[in-house]
Amino acid sequence: MRVYFDNAATTALDPEVLKEMYKVMEGQFGNPSSIHSHGREVRTLIERSRKTVANLLHTSPAEIFFTSGGTEADNTAIRCGIIDHKLTHAITTKLEHHAVIHTLQSMEKSGTIKLSYVDVDCKGNVDYNHLETLLKDNERSLVSLMHANNELGTITDIERVGDLCEAYNAIFHSDTVQTVGHYPHDLQKLKVHFMVCAAHKLHGPKGVGFLHVNHKVKINPMIYGGAQERNMRGGTENVYGIAGLAKALELAYTEMGTHQTYIQDLKSYMMAKMIHEIPGVAFNGETDPAKSLYTVLNTSFPEMDMADMLLFNLDIAGISASGGSACSSGSDIGSHVLTAIGASADRPSVRFSFSKYNTKDEVDFTVAKLKELCMVSA
Repeated sequence: MRVYFDNAATTALDPEVLKEMYKVMEGQFGNPSSIHSHGREVRTLIERSRKTVANLLHTSPAEIFFTSGGTEADNTAIRCGIIDHKLTHAITTKLEHHAVIHTLQSMEKSGTIKLSYVDVDCKGNVDYNHLETLLKDNERSLVSLMHANNELGTITDIERVGDLCEAYNAIFHSDTVQTVGHYPHDLQKLKVHFMVCAAHKLHGPKGVGFLHVNHKVKINPMIYGGAQERNMRGGTENVYGIAGLAKALELAYTEMGTHQTYIQDLKSYMMAKMIHEIPGVAFNGETDPAKSLYTVLNTSFPEMDMADMLLFNLDIAGISASGGSACSSGSDIGSHVLTAIGASADRPSVRFSFSKYNTKDEVDFTVAKLKELCMVSA
């Protein structure tokens, strides 16, 4: 058996998405910037896709800009948000994705901003009182807090963050890569200025995503070279990817409730089975379903010989997952997220992340292999 439990890294392309993309590839090859009929046909397809995305998120198509994925969208929001609004202070956590934290740290290193970190607890929950103190004690800030942590699954209350940012006139960016398509987002109500999507996290194609830019903030392009995306992103659009993104998001919203129930049950089943079969197992991050991403389970195993070989041995057994351990020294290349929450560097951790294509048989197989590996290494 081959098992794929690394869906937080990327997901399998949905056959319906592939079918939609192939249809476009077959017959719509014109450059959308061209004014002739072939170009206009493709331009119509892009705008139809933009409208689909906007309608699902309850926003205007004018606020959706297609990008190469989440990393570009995060970089654009942070860099352009700070520079174009002349901000000198930013707030984040030490748990953010590298697309966010490395961008902010590079701007701090260059002297563009002062960077503050919000306190988090041992499960990765944001200290909202500390966030308010940072907002109160500093001039107008850019706040960048992800909706759900990609390693732990812990969810941040972005509605509460949005209210705080509004109260202190801050600009709010949220990396929503792990939650778009898994949870509904109503951008008429959510007080966020920037949010992002990567299609490959929701059974869409790689190399395409979008940046939502609230009409209340104006930014200049990060990528110059053409008038594409209403002068916001130079470069010929990834037409096939955009069509696939729109189809993937449409399917995700159609099936959202069913898939959430199914995947949450799978996650709970795996947790219960691990507790029963593997002595000393524990879980990093929030485990309360109301506070945790239903697609992610970060598991902490007892100390073992050759702990760094656990993922390798799982791979040999046909199981794909990801993870590691907290950094034990400044030179270690470990998980900055696990380090930030104070996880033990002596306990190996594995992130299992689920999709609609996973089954309980796969969970049974995986837990059996884990039990075997833990017994051998004990």
